Amino acid sequence: MKLTQSQILGTGSYAPSRILTNADLEKLIDTSDDWIVTRTGIRERRIAADGEATSDMAVEAAKKALDMAGTRPDELDMIIVGTISPDMQMPSCAVFVQAKLGATRAFAFDISAACAGSLYGLSIADQFIRSGQAKRVLVIGAELLSRVVDWTDRSSCVLFGDAAGALVVGPSSDPRRGMMSAHLHSDGAAAHILSIPGGGSKYPQSEEVLAKKMHKVAMSGREIYKFALQVLPEAVHEALAAHGLKPGAIDHVISHQANIRIVESVLDRLAIPREKCWFNIDRYGNTSSASLPISLDEANRAGRLKPGDLSMMMAIGGGMAWGSALMRW
Repeated sequence: MKLTQSQILGTGSYAPSRILTNADLEKLIDTSDDWIVTRTGIRERRIAADGEATSDMAVEAAKKALDMAGTRPDELDMIIVGTISPDMQMPSCAVFVQAKLGATRAFAFDISAACAGSLYGLSIADQFIRSGQAKRVLVIGAELLSRVVDWTDRSSCVLFGDAAGALVVGPSSDPRRGMMSAHLHSDGAAAHILSIPGGGSKYPQSEEVLAKKMHKVAMSGREIYKFALQVLPEAVHEALAAHGLKPGAIDHVISHQANIRIVESVLDRLAIPREKCWFNIDRYGNTSSASLPISLDEANRAGRLKPGDLSMMMAIGGGMAWGSALMRW
């Protein structure tokens, strides 16, 4: 059976209107604009409005991606939402998105790969399209992290923001363009360096869990930095080697915006000029699974991505989960 290559047909993104600057944070916790910018590259982040849910943000990003792709919601075959901050524990965020869009034909589900969620989702979409089981797939990364961070923990609360990004994926009309391959990895032995330990079956919701703030993000920034610098360059080299390419062939890097130090250090190790990477962490902070599709949407709408350009995507998040994907635009 001949496999069909998949291609991104439309991109979209959404960020809430409320902006929380580093100056605002200075009034809440013991920190400073200089400390945050120097260590993370973040100057501001977006915060969801009261009553706004993860699915609401996801729908707004999806509408823009569908419009660009010229695709109606009822033409979608499947919806994948990458998130670790869904509307509720059950059912999935994706079914709420399906209902709000009116995507009556699509089956919908969530994936939990934290910051790598949208990259995992894109890989799944690619496989369904290659096999002919789907013609139109909506992949969304959406996070409402302001409600799962500890706003008294200055080492973590300064990092995260709320937003959503979306991609419409379909068969490529040009065999020379589209997704070339994706390379996914995980290491559960490192799960402890980035997690939300409370609220699941191991530590069910209780007064103790709430008192110890175990239902909030817990992380070791130093360990994450070391881990990322080890595995992300390897994942990029893996993707390039699969096609007999070298880092110099890459035209664009679309990266999860975790921390400017991580991204720039990975680029340095790959000898890829920083000008080839789209940066927006200064405006949004770390939006987890939303980060990669937002970056792709912004680069796309800015006209940076030309037909035939070689783009490398990379992301890493809790799990630990990480990966890379190579795409010919």
